[in-house]
Amino acid sequence: MKKFLVVLLMLLVASAVFAGGSREALIKVGIVNLHPSESGYREANVKDMDKVFTSANGYQAFKANYNTLNEQLDAARQFINDGVDYLLISAADANGWDSVLADAKRAGIPVFLFDRMINTAPENFTAAVISDMQNQGRNAVAWMEAQNRSGGYRILHIQGQIGSAAQIGRTQPLDAAIARHANWSLVRRGTGGDTWSADEAKRIVSAAIAARENFNIIYAENDGMAEGAMRALQEAGRSHGVNGDVWIMGFDFNKFALRYVMSGAWNFNGQCSPFQADVIDGYIKTLRAGRPLHISSTNWQAFGRTYNNVFVNPEIVIDNARINQAFINQYGLGD
Repeated sequence: MKKFLVVLLMLLVASAVFAGGSREALIKVGIVNLHPSESGYREANVKDMDKVFTSANGYQAFKANYNTLNEQLDAARQFINDGVDYLLISAADANGWDSVLADAKRAGIPVFLFDRMINTAPENFTAAVISDMQNQGRNAVAWMEAQNRSGGYRILHIQGQIGSAAQIGRTQPLDAAIARHANWSLVRRGTGGDTWSADEAKRIVSAAIAARENFNIIYAENDGMAEGAMRALQEAGRSHGVNGDVWIMGFDFNKFALRYVMSGAWNFNGQCSPFQADVIDGYIKTLRAGRPLHISSTNWQAFGRTYNNVFVNPEIVIDNARINQAFINQYGLGD
């Protein structure tokens, strides 16, 4: 009996060791993102990452959500030192990343960019899954041009975080349009700062109203700032929207913003899709299976370079003439 028990115990131990050894280790990913409080868009983006990069899906996720470049750089370096398997980055600033990306390459850590592009050479990252912010700006300008507004376009421009890909992309096409159209003018420009602050946007518009500046379009680079701008108009008794004196334009497709468009309080909204996690998950698992990546978006240009390792989210725009509740239910972010 003793021999039987000893043999049985040895078999149980061996079975446990075999089971433990055969269990696949979790994939370690370091995710550098902005803070969810930055905007409704960012909250949706962070939730998307949280939903996909879980232990149930085979991952151990290390997360750092910071709105400043230096904090993000420090977090990325720490993830590299900790030996993550993959590094995912949504950059607060498009510039300043070459040193960190070089560190990751030396450590053999593939880098995936998401949401925003970084101003770096294509060989410094494995792939990017992003929104084309320049195209968002071009789409917004094309919509404005199609309206052929009588009396010209006198624009109050509220920028996002200066130096971010979203700010650069949504600003440059507007600047180009102002330069080429004789009846377009920039009345005032301000920024919501690193947090794309609705309160700061409201202060910018209130200051323009107090200075009796003659503007008829507010081009705000995200929905929160557009809402802050609207509050300033309302407090001053200025009409806005489809039947108002001042047109309001925003970006991101938050549900509250789309409801403003449908009601006629706003005129335009541009989509920025926050959903990139599933695509990156697929890329990681393709690489781990030893297969090459097949990225559908090629010859994509930014920062004076051509990229063949960038997947661009397809995005759309909407105005009051085309929106309905079904559209909001399908595309809207948040509540």
